[in-house]
This record gives sequence, C-alpha cells and structure tokens, in this order.
Amino acid sequence: MSLQMVTVSNNVALIQPGFSLMNFDGQVFFFGQKGWPKRSCPTGVFHFDVKHNHLKLKPVVFSKESCYLPPLRYPATCIFRNSVESEKQQYIIHGGKTPNNELSDKIYVMSVVGKNNKKVTFRCTEKDLVGDVPEARYGHSIDVVYSRGKSMGVLFGGRSYIPSAQRTTEKWNSVADCLPHVFLVDFEFGCSTSYLLPELQDGLSFHVSIARNDTIYILGGHSLASNIRPANLYRIKVDLPLGSPAVNCTVLPGGISVSSAILTQTNSDEFVIVGGYQLENQKRMVCNIISLEDNKIDIREMETPDWTPDIKHSKIWFGSNMGNGTVFLGIPGDNKQATSEAFYFYMLKCAEDDVNEDQKTLTNSQTSTEDPGDSTPFEDSEEFCFSAEACSFDGDDEFDTYNEDDEEDESETGYWITCCPTCDVDINTWVPFYSTELNKPAMIYCSHGDGHWVHAQCMDLAERTLIQLSEGSNKYYCNEHVKIARALQTPKRALPLKKPPLKSLHKKGSGKIITPAKKSFLRRLFD
Repeated sequence: MSLQMVTVSNNVALIQPGFSLMNFDGQVFFFGQKGWPKRSCPTGVFHFDVKHNHLKLKPVVFSKESCYLPPLRYPATCIFRNSVESEKQQYIIHGGKTPNNELSDKIYVMSVVGKNNKKVTFRCTEKDLVGDVPEARYGHSIDVVYSRGKSMGVLFGGRSYIPSAQRTTEKWNSVADCLPHVFLVDFEFGCSTSYLLPELQDGLSFHVSIARNDTIYILGGHSLASNIRPANLYRIKVDLPLGSPAVNCTVLPGGISVSSAILTQTNSDEFVIVGGYQLENQKRMVCNIISLEDNKIDIREMETPDWTPDIKHSKIWFGSNMGNGTVFLGIPGDNKQATSEAFYFYMLKCAEDDVNEDQKTLTNSQTSTEDPGDSTPFEDSEEFCFSAEACSFDGDDEFDTYNEDDEEDESETGYWITCCPTCDVDINTWVPFYSTELNKPAMIYCSHGDGHWVHAQCMDLAERTLIQLSEGSNKYYCNEHVKIARALQTPKRALPLKKPPLKSLHKKGSGKIITPAKKSFLRRLFD
C-alpha cells in the first residue's frame, strides 16, 4: 500500500464530506458538491483528473434528453450491468441529501453516451418506482444481484427524518434509523418490494456492502437507536426464479465493528476496507482484506499504510473509492494557521498499477463518512464543511480550460432545456435572473400531471414568491397550468336556486285552481 499527498489545483472547496466518485472505464468522476451547481458548471459533475499527484476538476456535460440531477451527498451508488458478462455499465444513484438538507427518494441512472479527447457526455434518467417504494434516506446501500439470468437491485439501511407529525422546531432536522427492511428493486419495470427478515433487527447506516452474483454481504454500520457499531456480518441471498423472488439472510461470524468505511476492490475475489470509525471519537486506523471464495467470506487485518502525522491526529476523515484499488482520502486542514487549506487530500493505492480493470464482481460502499450534522464533534463535524463558491476553471492546457462563455458546452448540458412549451428563455444566453438562482437551480417544479421542470424566468413571479415556492412543500403550477390550480381551489359558496312556482290553470267560469296533475287526470277521464 502506498500513500501519496494530492494537490488540488482548482475548485478545492467543492470537495466536501459526503461526495461520491464514479469510475467509467478507468475515468473517475466527482459527484455531490455541497452547494447547488453554478453556471460555470451547470451539471455539478466533474472529471476527477489526477496527473502526477495533481488533481483538476473539469466539468462534464449532459445530453439534451437528460433529466435534472441535483447534487446529492451521502447517496447510495452502485454499478449496474444488464448481465454479469456485460461490458457496458451504468451507475445507480438513490437517495441522499440536497444542499437544502432535504432527503431524496428518487433513483437516477447515469450512463456515458459520448466521449472524445476533450469531454465526456453523460445521460441521466430518473426511474419511477411503484409498489413498496423506499422512503427518502441517506447513508444506506444499494447493490445489484444476478440470478438465473435476471438482475435485481437490493436496498438496505440508512437514516431518514422523523415523521412530520413528530417534527417540531427544535427537532426539525432530527433523524432516525430506517426500518430494517430489504427492498428488491426491478430496474426494468420499476417495481419495488420490501422484505422483513428476522435476522436483521436494526436499520444500520453507513455500513459496508459487497455484492457478488446472487449474494450480498453486509458488515459494520452504526445504529442510532443503540448508538453502537455492532460487529455483525450478514449474508443476504436472493433467488430470482420465474415466480416470486426468494430472499433469505444468514448471520455469519467474524464481523468487524466499523462505520463510514471505504471499500475498494483489488482483484476479482479480494477487497480492502479503509478508514471509518470504531468509536464515536476514534477513527479506525486498521485496514482489512476481504476474500470471497466458494461462497465464503474471510476478513483479516493487513499491514497498515504509513499514515502521516496529520492523518493520525485528525479527528475526522472522509473519502471515496476511485476504483482499481485506489481510495481518495481527505482530512480537515489546520485552522490555527491563517493560510492553511480547508482540507488536505491523499490517494491511497491498495493494489498494483496493473490491476485488471474488467472486474466481474460488483462492489459498493456508502459514502465514506457519517452525516456531519448528526455525528459527534469528533466525527465528521459540520464545522469543517464550508460553502462552495463559484470558481474559474482555468487550466494549463487546452483540454483543462473551461470558459463560462463557451455556449456550445452549456447548451448541451440539458439542464436548462426541458421546460414548458411556452418557455421563451434562450438557453444560449441564459444568465441568473433571480438572486435565488445563485444558490438554487434556475428551474422549479410544476405539479401538473407527472410534473415537469419550468424555468424560473418563465413563471413571471416576484422573487419573494419564488423563494416561498422553493422552500415550502406547497403544490404549485407554472403559468401554462395556472387554470388547473385555480380550478382545484375551493369554489365560492353559491346561493341556493329559487324554484319557480308551479303554473296554475284556472277553469273558465269557476274560481277553482286546476293543477297540472289534476289536468292530466281529467284528460284521461274524459278521453
């Protein structure tokens, strides 16, 4: 194992606890900045370019048919292939926190649709679920299992806000463990089914999960209810016959007590666990090798890297898996010095450089730190999380330079294109119009039908109203559907209709009144 310090040449403030890294064919991409994307990078996704221990964040673009992808911290991510032998891969993203500390319950699918020597183009699609839909959460895991030629997503654990009926001003952001349900998600048909297994008693958060074929291993994690990190090891096996799936769980010996650890794969049957915490005020400095052979799992300690004094004495650390046996680590800087950096970063290589990149085993670990707002000051404290500011993307060469006025790149992102038919915003000359757009997306959600995104400028509303719509959970409609919103309002109370009196018929020569009923009777009588 080798540990090297990495210098971040631009936009270092974007790298905050809770980010994720995605590896597409050896290229690493950063996702999960703490603030909303700026105009300088509308997508909020960056190429994680490391050369000679120097890191540059270069913005990527999205295809025009992509949906909006908010920057999510602490989501669950995993690699998805149509089959174990398939070379084409996608990334599944579920849950996570938005910069407004709202939790997401959506599933996004990320794939590469174009690549050249200058940029990579992504497509992001949102997957709707029916059935037992998992509630919004973070700090959980999602994996993909393969059985009998079919695939299925497996979601477990995490934390969520307490129910709205129990939320008060003092406990508005209080979280609780999710129920220990195991969700099977069919990505093709969008069906989700929950299973309650007796072996799983706690909804663990920030655990480590490893998926191989039809089996998932879950170890470590943290339970808020008991405030412990149990040394449990679970094996969840999923069978996918033609009928209903079969899910069973087995408790195995030999687990480890750790939370917020980072998992990286070194070869087809071997993994390494790095980082994490063993107590609420103590980092776990020991690394472990995990071997999977013949449906058996073996966990043993390995020789630790030569940790620097800064790493040893820091109270928190965070990071993510870069793939190919490499881990990206960050620690807070020394705040005592006026010129110190907010964070220092390191790259830990757990395998040789000639690692086979075409690995059949799919791995997943949650984002590598516990929630700063809910952990103790000794863990990932919020005091170390600073707001990301807009920066330039100047580079030393042609490929590293990003120009904000490069309208070609911006017009292809797809973020500012999907809108109502009456949209009159020119995507090639888009500039922030409302001050709220400096820290929130320039699009807001119309609640009509299945919903769609609308440019804030097209709403023609006062900025104060836009802020209320963005912060509240009220249903609101764009100008195109404002008539629907008015129709849904409570109608005004209408006065009862006056019934006209029955017409009276007078018989000639008499003062008696003949009603219509009597007139009909007389006609039948004389006819």
